[in-house]
Amino acid sequence: MQQAVSARAPAHLWIVGVLSLLWNCFGAYDYTMTKTRGAAYIESTMPGVDGNAALAWINAMPLYAQVGWAMGVWLALLGSILLLIRSRWAVWSFGLSLVGAVLSIGYQMALAGPMPGAPQSVGMKVMPIIILIVALALFLYALAVEKKGVLR
Repeated sequence: MQQAVSARAPAHLWIVGVLSLLWNCFGAYDYTMTKTRGAAYIESTMPGVDGNAALAWINAMPLYAQVGWAMGVWLALLGSILLLIRSRWAVWSFGLSLVGAVLSIGYQMALAGPMPGAPQSVGMKVMPIIILIVALALFLYALAVEKKGVLR
């Protein structure tokens, strides 16, 4: 049985919602800039990397990884908005975003070779894991607040 939606959302909902929106806006910006500005954007964010070689590596990803990347980015952004408006659809949006992130990052970590010219620093190896952890945390958070009746 679903609980009635409370009149006021708890403060943590607004904190998580705004922080997730900021986080996911950066992901959307990165995706958009990579797809539109391509090599120039990549070179500006990763000094020393040949933007054309990196773009060729990105464009060579199989369709499921490309679709996963788009799902991971855009459904996470939508999930943040849905969370802020207290919609129960935030759970689905974050869940599908997590599936997309696993498809894309899973391919990059398990099947793709390293991006040509990209530094193999600890940060470059840890960031994909952080993205997956955040995606999972947002899904679990949305699921928990939905079960408590905070989402409509």
